[in-house]
Amino acid sequence: MDSRRAAPTLGIVASLAVVVLLVIPYPIVDDATAVATYYGAGAITPWAAGLMALVAVIVFAAGRENRTDPEMAAGAGLGCGVAAFLVAMLWAVTVPVDVPLQLLEPEPLVGPLSTTVVIEYHRWMLVVAAVGPAIAGAWYARSLGLL
Repeated sequence: MDSRRAAPTLGIVASLAVVVLLVIPYPIVDDATAVATYYGAGAITPWAAGLMALVAVIVFAAGRENRTDPEMAAGAGLGCGVAAFLVAMLWAVTVPVDVPLQLLEPEPLVGPLSTTVVIEYHRWMLVVAAVGPAIAGAWYARSLGLL
């Protein structure tokens, strides 16, 4: 396995996972303004993490395809990944506990992935996903001998 190609590929996939997780509440919740309230309830909006993740996609792809200096891409990808993680963590710990639960009408729990459970743990899933680009950036930098 060539870690010089696998690491940025992981970074691309992990960064896209962050963006997908940011979009997940919209099809689940009936009212889009409630999702906007949810995202605005923290100290910082998680869309900043999504923006950093989208930048990381471009950076990792450019490094993987040698369209930019791989060392620069590894450093920028690591920086974007760490920034996305810090923003997601700051948002997740500052959102009041009751805000996510106000998004949905009470429904019976049908299974482990009911919409209530998904919304209740959404912010923590976002934090876990935001670790991915940072790990991929560190792996990419390590594979290039920078760390």
